[in-house]
Amino acid sequence: MSGVAGTGANEGEGGGRAAAGLCVRHRCGCEPRQNRGVEYQTIAVPATAELEISRSRFLARIERVDTEAAARAVIAAARDAHPKARHTCSAFVLGPDQRTQRSNDDGEPSGTAGAPMLDALVSAGLSDIVAVVTRYFGGVLLGAGGLTRAYRAAVAEAVAGAHRVTRARRLAVSILASYDVAAQIEVEARRRGWGVGEARYGEAVERDYAIAAEQLTELEAVAAELSAGAAVITPGATAYIDLEG
Repeated sequence: MSGVAGTGANEGEGGGRAAAGLCVRHRCGCEPRQNRGVEYQTIAVPATAELEISRSRFLARIERVDTEAAARAVIAAARDAHPKARHTCSAFVLGPDQRTQRSNDDGEPSGTAGAPMLDALVSAGLSDIVAVVTRYFGGVLLGAGGLTRAYRAAVAEAVAGAHRVTRARRLAVSILASYDVAAQIEVEARRRGWGVGEARYGEAVERDYAIAAEQLTELEAVAAELSAGAAVITPGATAYIDLEG
């Protein structure tokens, strides 16, 4: 941020990338994996969708997670919430480069549930996300093609209704300056679209900022100009954060 679905024999890495950079899974021309390490998208809050096809109900839920353990906990919770359901199928994607991909058919014919669910997540460009589709069997067999379409569609509908958020790798920087200069630096930082964090007040103001690593020189120049060189700038660690807006 257990014993769970998603550990079956059909669980595994979900596809790869062509050398030219096109996504072989959905041929969308999305940015190659190796170029996507700086920013990526996930969802802000859980989203759900429900489809009914030939009397079978497909209940989809997608949720943000940051570890395999968290993803498996979501899957286990869905299974516990629907003990009478025939299947609880799942897929999840983790990491800025979507490197970790897992799926599970939970008793459906191999490749008809988890894989299309995973495809719906990957093709939407999402990561740090788990999808669970609970199926209540309606008595009518849908066939492999029908199942594949149903499971993918359920996840895709949940994705369509989700609030997305972009995560980016940012450098944490603190700036210590006098009250009047600190206010000027904050205004300039907001104007340039830099992340403005918490402030600590004492004889001077120390405020946190989040910037792309390559913007450090620019931030140092702004602070030095506005403070006549008096501001104290302390770079910190880099980490992925949610971008505002």
